[in-house]
Amino acid sequence: MCGWFEVNKEELHVTKNAIDKKRNALFLQIHLYIYSDFNSLITCLTKHIMSIQKKRLLFCLIVVFGITSAAAQSQPDSTTQKIDALFKWWDSPGSPGFVVGIVRNDSLIFAKGYGMANLEYNIPITPETIFHMASVSKQFTAFSIVLLARQGKLNLDDDIRKYLPWFPDLKVKITIRNLLNHTSGIRDQWQLLAIAGTRLDDVITRDQIIKILGKQQALNFKPNDEYSYSNSGFTLLGEIVRAVSGKSLRQFTDSAIFKPLGMKNTHFHDDYTEIVPNRSYSYDRKDAKHFANSTLSYSVVGATSLFTNVDDMSKWVTNFYNQKVGDQKDIEQLTQHGKLNNGKDIDYALGISVDDYKGYKMYSHNGADAGYRTMVSVFPELKMGFIIFSNLGDTNPFGKANQLSALFIKDRSPKSATPKPAVADSASAIFNDTLAIKKFMGSYIADDGTRYGFTLKNKKLYLQESGKSSQLVKGIKDTLVMLYWPVMKIVFTAKTSKEIIVNEYDPYNNRRLVKYNADAKQTDEVLRTYTGTYYCPELDCNYRIVLKDHHLILTNNKYNDTPLTLYGDNHLTDGFWWMDNLLILRNAKNQITGFEVNSGRIRHLLFKKENRD
Repeated sequence: MCGWFEVNKEELHVTKNAIDKKRNALFLQIHLYIYSDFNSLITCLTKHIMSIQKKRLLFCLIVVFGITSAAAQSQPDSTTQKIDALFKWWDSPGSPGFVVGIVRNDSLIFAKGYGMANLEYNIPITPETIFHMASVSKQFTAFSIVLLARQGKLNLDDDIRKYLPWFPDLKVKITIRNLLNHTSGIRDQWQLLAIAGTRLDDVITRDQIIKILGKQQALNFKPNDEYSYSNSGFTLLGEIVRAVSGKSLRQFTDSAIFKPLGMKNTHFHDDYTEIVPNRSYSYDRKDAKHFANSTLSYSVVGATSLFTNVDDMSKWVTNFYNQKVGDQKDIEQLTQHGKLNNGKDIDYALGISVDDYKGYKMYSHNGADAGYRTMVSVFPELKMGFIIFSNLGDTNPFGKANQLSALFIKDRSPKSATPKPAVADSASAIFNDTLAIKKFMGSYIADDGTRYGFTLKNKKLYLQESGKSSQLVKGIKDTLVMLYWPVMKIVFTAKTSKEIIVNEYDPYNNRRLVKYNADAKQTDEVLRTYTGTYYCPELDCNYRIVLKDHHLILTNNKYNDTPLTLYGDNHLTDGFWWMDNLLILRNAKNQITGFEVNSGRIRHLLFKKENRD
């Protein structure tokens, strides 16, 4: 638009005077035609300003296009009020908040900020405010890979070590597609960093993550056997873009995606010290009226760190159904469901989820880093999209996106009688042979820390988990099933009188649990056998277990101490989110040799007990 303003001050003054003479009639006509056909508006303008010189006409058109643009974004008052009501709690000068964008066809029909981008300088959130996207970034990394595949520079089924020879040879093939679908089995980088002693509010760089991934000695599972969200995979994808294109992910996306789409305020933020005008800041809530800074100092991209605003993101949304970058085949590739080794489809595609909402296909992803919370959803059949960004950690853009889309999208799902939930035969609920089953009652724990309790009451069997109770009934042969969810199957096995296990089978988990004595009281002499220094060779870090006031404590130089709780002989839990479940390892003499971390997105991470204590 600045290119049109090629007039000096004197010419501008003359132009303004000429326009002022016809202002009343002209703007009245503009008002009358503002919601009419655009061609009619241009006809009106031509009639009134035929006598104005070319440069004056350009000036007038600038004014008119500004007005029509504002009109294009307007919504009926009732709809605007409903949208405002969804975010009114945060719409105050003392609170972080949201920015909201609604896309229809190729236009941003609604864009508005609620709350503050910066509390210290009282800067409000506007549609131009820049936000950190967190995991919404992943779809841009994935699309970069899709574009390179279309150019024949890589294949999604290539082994990642073809491009990343520094990644350890773990004797299994990990493909680019595995990284894109979160089926690689590679442990998550944020949890690895935290275990190693790097806090998530520390400065985190690309080099740090490459070093830590380059030392991995095992996977969580065989590639493509399971789905497990891994940020590590998308950092590695960014490195593959660099290896194949010769450009950093920031440079590649800028030239291949952002510039062609006109996303002038978007970039992958690969230097945490870089100044970004008009950016929002990140906050956590302390109480109802007070907030604290939530520090984010990432210099790593791929899994995260895209910076953008609502206007730019609307252009990306439009590209899903009106392609300016790539074509429909590329979008189909991006949104193709992943498939596991067992043939089961997963909802996750390539850096984006593909679901059904009210009978319409929906592409979406949310994100969370520090106090940033983000959500983008696209409905290609409706040519609509919903964009919600927040700079406050306790907000829920995912839920808000559902509320927002409900104002615009009517449910076209097939109308049918609500199916009754599957229920097992309640006649199988009575266990008359209570002596036979009584030995199986008690507390059980799995390697991942899941704990179940089994109780018998009035000849009925119940499973307890996290304070909830579910009745079990007899299934086929020795199998037990949940009364109201019979797809979950339980099988008890008594290997010896002291070793009793439970195998759980359901559509989401196959889990093995062992029985332990929940009432056992451990003496200081027994607890002292767990104390010592435990070292992780993969991460080059150590933790100590110490005995203090008859309790085991987990301690590390970087973190505050946390108490340990012992379940049975071989399971310890603690208050660190990054390693809250530890499986004790023993040798043939029953001596403790170390422990495994089985927590969240980390499995079988070995810590060896050192003998120096």
